[in-house]
Amino acid sequence: MTSTTHNIYIHVPFCMSKCNYCAFFSRACSAPDWDKYTKDICNEIEFWGKKLNKIDIPTIFFGGGTPSLMPVRTFETIIQTIKNTFNLLPNAEITLESNPKTINKEKLKDFYHLGVNRLSVGIQSLDDNKLAFLGRKHTAQDALQLLDEANNIGLRVSADFIYGLPNENVDEVINTCKQVNKLGLQHCSMYELTIEPDTPFGKMNLQMPDNETMAKMYNAIGDTLNLPRYEVSNYATENQHCIHNENIWDGEPYIGIGLGAAGRIYHNGSWYEQLGDYKKFEKISNCVRATEMIITGMRTKRGCRLTDDVKKAIDINWINSHPELVQVHNNRICTTDKGLLILDDILVNMVK
Repeated sequence: MTSTTHNIYIHVPFCMSKCNYCAFFSRACSAPDWDKYTKDICNEIEFWGKKLNKIDIPTIFFGGGTPSLMPVRTFETIIQTIKNTFNLLPNAEITLESNPKTINKEKLKDFYHLGVNRLSVGIQSLDDNKLAFLGRKHTAQDALQLLDEANNIGLRVSADFIYGLPNENVDEVINTCKQVNKLGLQHCSMYELTIEPDTPFGKMNLQMPDNETMAKMYNAIGDTLNLPRYEVSNYATENQHCIHNENIWDGEPYIGIGLGAAGRIYHNGSWYEQLGDYKKFEKISNCVRATEMIITGMRTKRGCRLTDDVKKAIDINWINSHPELVQVHNNRICTTDKGLLILDDILVNMVK
């Protein structure tokens, strides 16, 4: 049997330019071949339709790259193909990642009318000097304008920010949080800047904040933002969590469509690791899948579901002897606030 529900992630690999920190699969392209891209994505959707049948789709997430560069007709064709192939639930969450300066009000309205109900805006900083350093092509003002337009249309809006830049201090991070509070967002993501080897930043000898400073920044964000943390890097009011991400973190199956996408498919009673563009479809053991569920679930405040497979994968004696770090309730296992700060260490100890 196949799971009757799969979420969908669609990768849009094109950008105006590559940012200095970006290690995602994307390429700067002034004139992408959107017709070929549309055809390839739709063929892939239909391929999974034949394999999984008319399953329910509760969420679709267009990530990238810069999905807001997509022509409206490309988006329309992809959504129509999903509707023809699967059962797109009437209240499905459809998220589009976007960058300021890549989308205007008219195009935003078109996306909204075609089904996008959640916009994730890559702002990264409200300081123009930091934006230039990061390699962003927009200003803080461009970002604020996009947030306003999205709010006026009636979209659910989230914004991404990066902290822990070279020579950044805790006071600067607190100041950023205070600025974010004034935006009235109901969801935002705060990502620690990580330096990946094959990026422009990876080739520079940057002076990064030390671990102690990063921990102080992390705590300062939790203390200063008006939004409660619901996952290591994500903050939102109770009813504004990203449903797509929550489903994935909770171990639900999902299909990755397009080059650069990854999925976890449940088919005929087995789990499969899957990569978009037909790059991979390999069976994985229930033990491996349970470990993945622990790693993603423990990042969230609600914790990891205690399924039978998860119970087999964890050291319950270690967990029971560290109640100051990890706790079990409502058939979920989760970290305390103290535990969240040393999550990697906890995972090493609690997974057999």
